[in-house]
Amino acid sequence: MLNNLKTALLLGLLTGLLVVAGRLLGGQQGMVLAFGFAVVMNFSAYWFSDKVLLRMYGARQIGPDDAPEVYAMVEDLARRASLPMPKVYVLPQAGPNAFATGRNADHAAVAVTAGILQVLSPEELRGVLAHELGHVKNGDILIATIAATLAGAISMLANIAQWGLIFGGGRSDDERGGSPLGLLVTLIVAPFSAMLIQLAISRSREYAADAYGAQLIGEGRPLADALIRLDQANERVPTHADPSTAHLFIVSPLVGRGVSSLFRTHPHTEDRVRRLLELDQRRPQRTPFGFQPRTLA
Repeated sequence: MLNNLKTALLLGLLTGLLVVAGRLLGGQQGMVLAFGFAVVMNFSAYWFSDKVLLRMYGARQIGPDDAPEVYAMVEDLARRASLPMPKVYVLPQAGPNAFATGRNADHAAVAVTAGILQVLSPEELRGVLAHELGHVKNGDILIATIAATLAGAISMLANIAQWGLIFGGGRSDDERGGSPLGLLVTLIVAPFSAMLIQLAISRSREYAADAYGAQLIGEGRPLADALIRLDQANERVPTHADPSTAHLFIVSPLVGRGVSSLFRTHPHTEDRVRRLLELDQRRPQRTPFGFQPRTLA
């Protein structure tokens, strides 16, 4: 229910931002056009954003004959989590990373990069896949995917405003066009809004998915080790990702990249590892792998 409310708020925010920007950029006519564009964008974001995202990264769907070990892991974990079998994709990237996407558990997808299959041990990979299924179980995937679309749309808006300033900024008459001041405001506010959207949704959901993944496999150590290894490996071979989608990945592809590191969409890896190991310490004995986890709030 909470994620549904957040999704509605994000789509409403997208509509409001586009309408205001349309007013600033094109006056009354621009506002009407922006509202129409927002309606189309909201519909597309809900139904097609996951497909657009996977296509953007050149993801290839795999079956049991393509990568049997990975497919079998996802299949087994999905069964233990009482989830429908998600589609499984591989991204042709050397940077080790993974994410989950889709609009609900019945239309979910788990994607891993080619690099992660070379870096992690089977136990560590199982922890990563359990984490991603945690996002599916907790209902995170729709809001995260829509947020990526929203952030991309806002960034596009900023680019339009930038070119508008370069080429004169339109008319100052309210009925015929926007003002250079409106363009300047859009140029400044739009990227900041995109950043706030990403920061607002990401950090708590990563902790929850970590905890769920640890419960699903019975211990937190494999996922903790995977997070450390992935964080270090991405420093050497970074994941090439659009900043608007950075919050989707299990470790941020922007870590350690100059100014981008100031706008982290993920908790610090050290904090995530500490929480996972604390979960193991609080558990009186190792939970059997067949443990049926409860859904985290």
